[in-house]
Amino acid sequence: MATRMCGCFKSLGRKWVDGEAKINDRISKSRVGRYFKMEARKTCFTKEVRAGTATFLTMAYILAVNASILADSGGTCTVADCTQVCSVPGVSSLDCESDKLVIPGAECKFPPLNPGYEQCLERTRRDLIVATVVSSMIGCFIMGVFANLPLALAPGMGANAYFAYDVVGFHGSGNISYNTALAAVFVEGCIFLVIAAFGFRAKLAKMIPRPVRVSAAAGIGLFLAFIGLQANQGIGLIGFSPSTLLTLAACPSQYKAQVAPLNNTTHDLQVMAASGDILCLSHRMQSPTLWLALVGFLIISYCLIKNVKGAMIYGIMFVTLVSWIRGTSVTYFPDSPQGDRSFDYFKKVVDVHAIESTAGAFSFKDFRNGEVWVALVTFLYVDLLDTTGTLHSMAKFAGFVDDKGEFEGQYCAFMSDAAAIVVGSSLGTSPVAVFIESSTGIREGGRTGVTALVVGFYFFLALFFTPLLAAIPPWAVGPPLILVGVMMMKAVTDIDWDDMKEAVPAFITMILMPLTYSISYGLIAGIGAYVLLHAWDWISAAYAYAFEHSHKVNSTSTSTSTSTSTSLALNVLHNNIV
Repeated sequence: MATRMCGCFKSLGRKWVDGEAKINDRISKSRVGRYFKMEARKTCFTKEVRAGTATFLTMAYILAVNASILADSGGTCTVADCTQVCSVPGVSSLDCESDKLVIPGAECKFPPLNPGYEQCLERTRRDLIVATVVSSMIGCFIMGVFANLPLALAPGMGANAYFAYDVVGFHGSGNISYNTALAAVFVEGCIFLVIAAFGFRAKLAKMIPRPVRVSAAAGIGLFLAFIGLQANQGIGLIGFSPSTLLTLAACPSQYKAQVAPLNNTTHDLQVMAASGDILCLSHRMQSPTLWLALVGFLIISYCLIKNVKGAMIYGIMFVTLVSWIRGTSVTYFPDSPQGDRSFDYFKKVVDVHAIESTAGAFSFKDFRNGEVWVALVTFLYVDLLDTTGTLHSMAKFAGFVDDKGEFEGQYCAFMSDAAAIVVGSSLGTSPVAVFIESSTGIREGGRTGVTALVVGFYFFLALFFTPLLAAIPPWAVGPPLILVGVMMMKAVTDIDWDDMKEAVPAFITMILMPLTYSISYGLIAGIGAYVLLHAWDWISAAYAYAFEHSHKVNSTSTSTSTSTSTSLALNVLHNNIV
């Protein structure tokens, strides 16, 4: 019986493989396959689908995270959305006489939140989830169809935090409104589009020194691994320390302390959301979710060792499915009010929401404010360095970059990235960028725009299945991020570590990307170090060239003067003879 069943499974396996091969062969030779150059890039349809799936699963967290961060800005919600309160102290609005009801001041936007403002925030958060989904979907489709590269786009992490907390401020406590900030992102995207259209962005990319370009891939790998090791978007192995900044973490939630962040627009701890995920007081390495994540890490690692197709997907799906079981110590839905709300939303499976307030919410009337232009320029230079560095590193990781530092489809890639920023701002979200999680799909074998189209298709499905995708826990996403970081470190072998003029800028670029939590800061520091270390050589070469050129000019002038004098003398002599 067992032998018969084993033979049956083998037969089904062979039929599956044969059927997959036929589908791949048919698509590769079709007009679609030729357009995406599947045979030329040595890939196939099913491999691209697996790559797109892996990429999407590793970046699906952006759906909930981006909306949560941007909603902290308050979005389009204002004091006008707050419900009336009773002017008599200690009396609720329900028990208050009508003539005693008044419109509250700005304090209604801060904890304890006014019911009307809280409802507006919830609507805005749902708007922003849809805006994130649609902008990511359109960006992926543009990148896949026109650039034919396996790169996925979504609102960038870092830029969204800068938008929400530095530009607009917590619940609008900054000097720039959400509407004006959106307009700034829109204008920045248009400028970015013009720069890309005239080819300046590609030239800027080539101007980045070689050791910085090469080390950027390894730096991004470290950045990914750093994210994967944290609690909010990873396995929680490392956490905050008041004395050493970072230390070992992974303690159960009841042993974590809440820490409230501050920024330059907020000076009161009471108006900032406290984070309970970063400071462990005791019981380190005893978090059950850490050990579940490590099992997922081992599953993916073993599959990579054995060259199993879809390694990343298997690890993510295993950890996610186990985490969906309620009543366990690793559940994503704990027995708490928040856990119950999350589980109730998860049980919906399908949920469709239409954008109500954030789409097209531009306001240009405050552009005379100098702070608006500071924000606009900041968005521009971060996008120029951050996304350009990411694009080049992903292309290099996929093996597309040639000896000249160029890659096929780079013009359309830069244009697609810029166009996605314009689309995203029109829907109400912060700048859209190429995601470094694209490297996960590239590792799975993605080499064409079909990978990006698959990611875009998943984002389309996310419009309807957001409850399921929002329930992928961070400890399921952490392991593949760490392992992608491992694979991207091979770029360091292309650096000449014996040449300090190359090694120092490369190391600074790599180390500062994770430590500053910014790709652009790493690039700026690396370029700065490269310029300073080569400045003396450049000055010496310029001086030598100027001295040599000046010497040649003087020699030529002397020779010309001598020749003229000789000619005059010969003429005089000739005349005298005659």
